Amino acid sequence: MTIRQLEVFLAIARAQSFSRAAERIHLSQPTLSEHTRQLEAELGVPLFVRHSRSVTLTEAGRIFEDYATRLVTTLAAGKQAIAELDGLARGSLVVGASTTPGTYVLPSLIARFRKDYPGITVELHVANSRVVEQRVRNGEVDVAIIGGHMLGPTERCVAAGIVDELQLIVPPDHPVKTPSVSRARLARERLLIREDGSATRQVTERALRRSGVMVRPAMELDHTETIKRAVMAGLGIAFVSRYAIDDELRARRLRVLRVNGMRIRRHFHIIRDERRPLSASGQAFTAFLEADGPAAARPSSREPRPRTPRARRPRRRPRSRRRTRDA
Repeated sequence: MTIRQLEVFLAIARAQSFSRAAERIHLSQPTLSEHTRQLEAELGVPLFVRHSRSVTLTEAGRIFEDYATRLVTTLAAGKQAIAELDGLARGSLVVGASTTPGTYVLPSLIARFRKDYPGITVELHVANSRVVEQRVRNGEVDVAIIGGHMLGPTERCVAAGIVDELQLIVPPDHPVKTPSVSRARLARERLLIREDGSATRQVTERALRRSGVMVRPAMELDHTETIKRAVMAGLGIAFVSRYAIDDELRARRLRVLRVNGMRIRRHFHIIRDERRPLSASGQAFTAFLEADGPAAARPSSREPRPRTPRARRPRRRPRSRRRTRDA
């Protein structure tokens, strides 16, 4: 039994397909089939049930998957520990992130982290929260930062200290001209929402239920950038992170409305799988997020105030000097 055979087995189990696994780990399908055949021969049991276009794990495969995961992740941690013998001068880190922190918050934070630790290479993988959580469980990322989380039995979650607020965005020509909107009016609007599995969607739906607002979604979109474009085009309104709309507010391409009696706030969280020891690079990055993340991640601007023309003051006429005659 070889480590490569275990890596191939795990890749097929996660992709549920020989062809997709071959693409992910850059091996040919015949090579994957040969590794699998040798592994099954040594174990004496089949590990996969072959279907026409996919594969699923047998009972023996499901049992073996957990042990294979621990072996592969422990070996990777050992390699990382050896690479970090000289402290944090060298190292690598794979970070997962849900769409909002991964797109609008982490790039600048990683740049600051790299200034402090230039020898550490960082990979960033962005997807929606559900996909990122699965990557944590699969051992594909060292740590992950997401906007909402349901803890698994082997997972550890800590607050990154970065507070986010979901704000209601509308196009500049929206008929509501006041700074706020009632919940009754909100219920009549066309609401654009993120796809299933998005933490932004989960947090928004929970806040609406608590506030007693029944909104019928008008459209489901899979990225915040797409939602912003749709709002600017007049397709509806949406709740998005305050970190995502900085440029649009400065350029007055979007407006923010407060919802009376409702405020949606959340913390970004750092999650990792406790079955896998966290490397020195991962520990340094986690400490950086907890200590320096909140200050470094603040949005740089707020929604500009509407300009009001100043009233012109009447020009004062110069006082005339009286001439006095000499007595």
